[in-house]
Amino acid sequence: GIRTIEDIRTLLNAGTDKVSINSAACKDPEFVREAARRFGSQCIVVNIDPKRIDKDGEEVWEVHINGGRTPTGLEAVSWAMEVEELGAGEIVLTSMDCDGTKDGYDLEVTAAVSEAVSIPVVASGGAGHPQHLADAITIGKADAALAASIFHFGEFTIQETKAVMAANNVPVRLA
Repeated sequence: GIRTIEDIRTLLNAGTDKVSINSAACKDPEFVREAARRFGSQCIVVNIDPKRIDKDGEEVWEVHINGGRTPTGLEAVSWAMEVEELGAGEIVLTSMDCDGTKDGYDLEVTAAVSEAVSIPVVASGGAGHPQHLADAITIGKADAALAASIFHFGEFTIQETKAVMAANNVPVRLA
């Protein structure tokens, strides 16, 4: 993963438009501020990987790092607001509970984060059908939805997905 300012510089010099930071941001939040200051918020994306946990009898979304293996003690919505304040230009929100299930995104955490910040939120983790992408935007209030396996394994085409999204009044280019 990306751990240093030099890592970011190397990737940007190689032609990337944006870089995605997760573990390094949680371990050193000032890294986000410094990266945004040096390179601009538009290219600094913070990945937030929440998992539902029971904390003192209350269900919360705890942020995890290291591929979802390590809890941080950070609460997802609060962390999202903090990374926005630090200068992140975008958030990719991957529910550890839904990732890989193909049962849909965690619309509850997606909506909570999307409503708490003004920067774009990309829903990730759980897409199994084009309707899930439309739901991430219409119900989860995400600005975009990320999907991988439904396309990689040929379950649905981009065109089929765009048609479902358009039918749900999500603006897409059909051509």
